[in-house]
Amino acid sequence: MAAQIPHSVLFCCDHNAVRSPMAEGLMKKFYGHAAYVQSAGVRNDLEIDGFAVAVCAELGVELARHRSRSFEEMQSWGDDLGSFDLIVALSPASQRQAMELTRHAHLDIEYWQIMDPTGQAEGREAVLQKYRETRDQIRGRIIDRFGPPTQE
Repeated sequence: MAAQIPHSVLFCCDHNAVRSPMAEGLMKKFYGHAAYVQSAGVRNDLEIDGFAVAVCAELGVELARHRSRSFEEMQSWGDDLGSFDLIVALSPASQRQAMELTRHAHLDIEYWQIMDPTGQAEGREAVLQKYRETRDQIRGRIIDRFGPPTQE
């Protein structure tokens, strides 16, 4: 059931290289400036994944300039995780980290079970198909949660 769009949303996953950047990009494309949207990872040890860039480009979502960042970096740059209205964790590790870092804040943390497409297939077309499945899972969850896109 669709709910009102929060003022600020943070998507998070393990590396901020595949799932959370996809979610950030899709959210921004679908709802524009209705919410402040960011993404982060437990770690930032990977660059944005080229397959994620490719499958999001198919929907007009640009991820090539995304720079991975961790929760720790966000905090060191002055971003207060507790200031987000909603944190959406796309991996169990990011859910645990978000809960730990915001244990004294009053905000909502949701866990969306989204498939990690990395290492799930061999061959370019098969890999792209797995990434499309992940992208479409995220797209569906965003629309279910926040309602029909206000722009596309």
